[in-house]
Amino acid sequence: MTPPVLATREVGKRFYDNVVLRGVGIEIRPGRVHALLGENGAGKSTLINLLSGVLQPDAGAILVDGQERRGLTPAEARRLGIAVVQQELSLAPHLSVAENIALGAMPRRGGFIDYGQLAHGAGQLCARLGLDVPLDLPVERLPLGQRQLIEIAKALWRRPRVLILDEPTSSLSAHEVRTLFGLVRALRATGVAVLYISHRLNEVLELCDWVTVLKDGVVTADQSLEGSDPKALVRLMVGREAGDLFPPRGTGGEGKLALAAHGLVGESLRGLDLELRYGEVLGLGGLLGQGQEETLRALYGDLPLRGGEIRVDGRTRRAASPGRSADAGIAYVPADRKREALLLPLPIRYNLVLPALRRLATHGLRRRVREAITAASLIREFAIKANDPRDAAQLLSGGNQQKIAIARWLPLSPRVLLLNDPTRGVDVETKREIYARLRRMADDGAAVLLLSSDTLELVHLCDRVAVQRDGRIVAELDRGRLSEEAIVRASLGMAA
Repeated sequence: MTPPVLATREVGKRFYDNVVLRGVGIEIRPGRVHALLGENGAGKSTLINLLSGVLQPDAGAILVDGQERRGLTPAEARRLGIAVVQQELSLAPHLSVAENIALGAMPRRGGFIDYGQLAHGAGQLCARLGLDVPLDLPVERLPLGQRQLIEIAKALWRRPRVLILDEPTSSLSAHEVRTLFGLVRALRATGVAVLYISHRLNEVLELCDWVTVLKDGVVTADQSLEGSDPKALVRLMVGREAGDLFPPRGTGGEGKLALAAHGLVGESLRGLDLELRYGEVLGLGGLLGQGQEETLRALYGDLPLRGGEIRVDGRTRRAASPGRSADAGIAYVPADRKREALLLPLPIRYNLVLPALRRLATHGLRRRVREAITAASLIREFAIKANDPRDAAQLLSGGNQQKIAIARWLPLSPRVLLLNDPTRGVDVETKREIYARLRRMADDGAAVLLLSSDTLELVHLCDRVAVQRDGRIVAELDRGRLSEEAIVRASLGMAA
C-alpha cells in the first residue's frame, strides 16, 4: 500500500474546556480521494486547520511523508504541497480574478510581477474549471458559485500534492460540479491526494474511494467506500438509521395571497411574475445564475428595479427597503452567512437578537436581560450547540451559524420568509431540523419562498416549485407534477 503523504497520530485538540478532537488518526494517501464525514460540530474544521498549520495540536503529531512536523505553519504547509479550499471563501474582493488565483505566489521577472505569465497560467486554470470570466474582473462582481471556482483555482495554482476540499460544490451548478469531478479524477490519476469534505452523500459515493467519519471528535469509522450507500453513511455519522429526512406536507398553497410580483425588470430580471401564498412553501428552482437570488433581493427591497410592481397583502409596495420589509414582517436569509447574515466576531446572543433590538427595547433603551432571555430561548428552540452565548459566533460550526441566520428572525414573528439556499454546507441532522422548522412555520400560516440548489429539497419539501430561466418564471409545478426530471427539463427550456 502506498504510504500516506499526510497523516495524524493520536491528535487531540481542545478550546478551553471544550474538547474538540480526541486521539484522532487519519492517513491521506497519494492517488486517493478520501472523504471526511461527520455532523456539524464533529471536529472536521478543526482537523483541517491542524493539517494545514492554522492550529497546533495539544496532543499527538502531524506527519508529512512519514516525518513528524512540529509547529507546522500555513506557510510551511503550502511549501510542503498542502492546499486547502475552505467552505468560507478567502478571496480579496477588490483584486482581479487572476490576482486572486496567484495571491501570495505571483510569477516574477526581474523583481516585478510577470503579468503575461500570470494571465497565461490563470487562464489555463479557469479553462480547466470551465470558468469563462474576464481575468481582470474584480472577484466581488462575480456570483458566489464562480467565486467558489476561483478559490479552487487558487489552490491548484501552487500544484499541490494534497488538496483539501471543504464543501466545494455547495454553490456550484450541476454542470460546474461535473467539471470539478472530472478535474478531481484527473488529479487522482497523477497521484495527488484529495481530502473531500461534503454533506452531499451522493457526491461522496460517486467520487471518493475511502471514508473517515468523525463523531464528537472521535474517529468512528475508517474504511473503504466500496459497497456503501447513503443510508450506511448516515448510520456511520449519526449512530442510527437515517429515518425520514423531510417532514410530511400539509395542505399548502390554499391560503390568502401574501406577496405578488408582476413584470419585475432589473438586474438579471426580465419581466418576472411570481405569487406566494400564506401557508405554503414555494420553491424557486432552475440552473444557477438565472436571476433567482436577484428575485429574492428584489422582493426584500435590497435590489433596485427598473420596472414592475410588488404587492404585499394586496397593497402595492413603494420605496421598498430591507428595513421597511422587516417592519412589514418579511425576513431574508442570504446564502453567504459569513458576509451577509452574521457579525461573526460578535457574541452569539447579539447575533440572535440583532434584527429585533428595537422591538426588545423600552423607550429606545436596550434591555440586556430581555435580550439574553430571548437569545437563550432561541438557542434551546433551535438546538444551537454553543458553550456560552457570550462566545463569538465565529467559534460555532457552519451548521450552527446557519441556525442563527434563521433563528434571529423569529422574535419578529415573520409572515413571509425568503431563504437563499438555507441548507448549504450543513449536515444531515441540521438539514432535518431546518426542514421541520420551515414546515412548521408554513403550517402556522407563514409564507415561505425557498431558493435551493438541491433539487431533492424542492421536490420533497415544497408545495409548489417555480422554475426560473433567463430572469423569468418559465414553469410552475404543483405537487402532482413535481419531480427532479420535471424541474431539470423546465430549467433547460425543454417541454414537459
